[in-house]
Amino acid sequence: MSFTPPTSKKSDARKFKILVIEDDLTLREALRYNLAAEGFSVVAMNDGGDGLISARQDEPDVIVLDLMLPRLNGVEVCKALRRDGSIVPVIMLTARDSELDRIGGLESGADDYVTKPFSMRELIARVGAQIRRMDMMKSVSGGGVDSVISLGELEINRASRAVMLRGKSLDLRPREFDLLAHLAVNPGRVYTRDQLLRDVWGFEYAGDTRTVDVHVRWLRIKIEDDPSNPKILSTIRGVGYRINV
Repeated sequence: MSFTPPTSKKSDARKFKILVIEDDLTLREALRYNLAAEGFSVVAMNDGGDGLISARQDEPDVIVLDLMLPRLNGVEVCKALRRDGSIVPVIMLTARDSELDRIGGLESGADDYVTKPFSMRELIARVGAQIRRMDMMKSVSGGGVDSVISLGELEINRASRAVMLRGKSLDLRPREFDLLAHLAVNPGRVYTRDQLLRDVWGFEYAGDTRTVDVHVRWLRIKIEDDPSNPKILSTIRGVGYRINV
């Protein structure tokens, strides 16, 4: 399986850097080999402490992060990066497949999760999806008249990735911002969960649609006066979600 990079000439000229943080030697080397075979530059670390240092210094394009690690676990690493303000995509690897583990990874700021055992084809597809998503984000964050979206008392600045409600800054996780901004570009339009997974999480994302519901719930806690009776972000039963005009 070959990776198709984003279409811009600048992106085509890049050699994307992937940071792998995995303590299992066999899996770490398999990830290194297969990602390198796709043309990626790969940095591999075997514990969370060194992985966090590398993430801060090496500026990877995507991080493949194991949940269970020595020194710092994957959740701690991801939380530390998000506290730094980093929006680098993080794909969490977990040996367990319970909803609590998935939500725990997402709550820490991870963008995607893959449950072991997994196929390398799937993992590479998800890495590619994250790179394309970030490339699209950069293309719409260059400023201009459409970079600021105002919806009543809610203001979304796509260039600075800032959200203000009644003049107060909101602290959103990277994917919460992406979801809100995507919905806000077309207020009144109803998006299905599958559409949101494709558009916000990446075309090749194969996650459970409950991921969307979790992020909507988190967003409502931050942007709604009464999250149980939302006025801004509505559920359209049997269909999906919309931002109200």
